[in-house]
Amino acid sequence: MLALARSGVGEGVWLRAERQRSGRGRMGRDWVSPVGNFFGSTVVRLRPTDPAPATLALVAAVALEGAVSTFLSSPIAAYGVSPSPNWEREGARPAKPGGKGEDGLVLKWPNDLLIDGAKLSGILLERADDAVVVGIGVNLAHHPDLPDRPTTSLAAQGTPVDPAQFAETLAESFTRWLARWRGEGLAPIRQRWLDRAHPIGTALTARLPDGTAQDGLFDGLDADGALILRLADGERRVIHAADVFLI
Repeated sequence: MLALARSGVGEGVWLRAERQRSGRGRMGRDWVSPVGNFFGSTVVRLRPTDPAPATLALVAAVALEGAVSTFLSSPIAAYGVSPSPNWEREGARPAKPGGKGEDGLVLKWPNDLLIDGAKLSGILLERADDAVVVGIGVNLAHHPDLPDRPTTSLAAQGTPVDPAQFAETLAESFTRWLARWRGEGLAPIRQRWLDRAHPIGTALTARLPDGTAQDGLFDGLDADGALILRLADGERRVIHAADVFLI
């Protein structure tokens, strides 16, 4: 998709792979890509009036959470019937602000989606001139056994989902949230993210790019979407890049 972005492919195009031969995760990790999971990417063409490009990570996260929650809340949708286009406004599934809803979904900064604490997906953003490629992988049918974190899949949750149907739902969700990001700014995206994140006060470890680690309590996001950690001495530290783990 990076090559297509550099060649001028238009915004809104999605590329979905049945399987990846050289998938990558955040921090250069390998990405396991068995058939039956979702592997897709799309292009956002940046405009002068857009919010900061880095905040597209939050857009991707809330769009993905919305798509996944559709299938968890609607077994019919999981088997190939498209959900209502107004599912977000119709309250397709209960949610508890500042914590997981009845579907067990929780967002973890900057863009991980968890079910009952187990990682379901990965999101990776890459820049190519005036374009940002948003890559998303979701464990639909399979999940890897990782040494440093629990993982899960929608199939393991009792909700098998067809990758093609998931792609349609995700594309619709992403289009809606991207439009809000452009038209209303980051504020509604940030609020939605906070509404579906782990609660304020959740203990976190942030592994920073310089190799150090910082423990603290989740204290929300700043106005630009950066993570705020409250340290043991009461200091509030703003973190712009890190690999974050629940303690």
